[in-house]
This record gives sequence, C-alpha cells and structure tokens, in this order.
Amino acid sequence: MFGKIDLKRSSYQLVVMLMVGAMILVGQFISSGIAITTALPGMLIMIAAAMLAMMLKDLFPKSIFPAFGFATIIGLFLSIPGNAVSDVFNTQVANINFMAITTPLLAFAGISVGNKIEDLKKMSWKIVVISLVVFTTIFFACASIAHIVLKMQGVI
Repeated sequence: MFGKIDLKRSSYQLVVMLMVGAMILVGQFISSGIAITTALPGMLIMIAAAMLAMMLKDLFPKSIFPAFGFATIIGLFLSIPGNAVSDVFNTQVANINFMAITTPLLAFAGISVGNKIEDLKKMSWKIVVISLVVFTTIFFACASIAHIVLKMQGVI
C-alpha cells in the first residue's frame, strides 16, 4: 500500500515546504514581530499535515479529491475540540499569522496559473462566466455561514 508513495518527489515537496515555511516565519517576524522560535512548532505541524495530505494523494492517485482537500480534512480533524491533540494543535497553529501565509501562497498560485496560460486561452470567455458563478456562490455561502454562526452566538 505504501509502495505508491514516491519518496523522491515527497522529499522534494518536503524541502519546498520547509523553504516556504522559513519564508513565512521570516515574513511574519518582520511584519508582526512574532519570534521565529515561537511560531516554529506551529509551522512544523502545518508542514507535517501538508506532507500527510500529499502522501494521501499519492496513495489514492485516481481520486479526483485534491491534496489541499486532504489537508483541509486533516486540519479539521486535528483542531476538533476534545481529541487528544487539539489543544496542542490549536495553540501552536494560532502563532502563525494567516496573512504571512498568503504572500507565498499567492505567488505560487500565480506561477501555477502562468504555466497553464495556453489552456486558459482555449477557454476564452467561458472562464469569465465560470469565475463569476464560482465567486458569487462562494461569497453567498460564506456570508450565509457567517450569518448563521453570528446569530447562534447572539452577536446579531
């Protein structure tokens, strides 16, 4: 079963994740003043969860479920109150500033889209319609969830 995991590719992914993690920690230190040593355990936990997600994707190559979907589910399970690791996970990951993560993430997303520019050209005007539908749906879904949660908490 574990023979499906490509160790060479996984080692490259780990190196890249460690480099990106270092960039995030330095960027966070510069922007927020949070010490690298304070945020390091949380970053290592996030990298471990991401690596697990990449390995799960390798184990199920025919799945249409993307690696970030696996990462989201892993993060959800690790953060659910009441499990054995949630206190440590939530405390350590809380030391990572979300905005520090977005900068390298958006840079890599831009590079990824740049590599697929010919495919985007083939889609022409249809990509605009699809984008508008997706953005609108996500906006209303997030607004609805936020409204429900705030209503349940009595904030509104």
